[in-house]
Amino acid sequence: MWEDLYTGAWHSIVYGVVGIGLMVAGFMLVDLLTPGKLRELIWIHRNGNASLLLAANQLGIAVIVFTAIITSYTDFGQGLASTILFGLLGIVLMGVAFLVLDMMTPGKLGEIICDDQPHPAARVSAASHFGVALIVAACIA
Repeated sequence: MWEDLYTGAWHSIVYGVVGIGLMVAGFMLVDLLTPGKLRELIWIHRNGNASLLLAANQLGIAVIVFTAIITSYTDFGQGLASTILFGLLGIVLMGVAFLVLDMMTPGKLGEIICDDQPHPAARVSAASHFGVALIVAACIA
């Protein structure tokens, strides 16, 4: 019994660290796609557009990690590898979706996201990020 509890706790710690690492990678992706420093845009300038995009990105990554864990292999190593692989795949596809949306619309999406005024493009971009995450999660399941 205690061994199962310790094993479960250890797996939770490892999956948690991996999940946080993937969310950091998602943060870095949004920071790369938008001009300026994302942490300043959100925490200092209180930019709603940037925070909406980042929130969708972070929730999307969490959905992917959750789905990968919940459907993971019985072997811990395979489940962990699956979580990392699908998490990174989701992040890359979110970046691709952002760039495709940027090519399909007028203006520069990164600059629009950084604008102080609320912009509908931020909602569309956020939905795109989260939509990609749902697609990846469905592929896992």
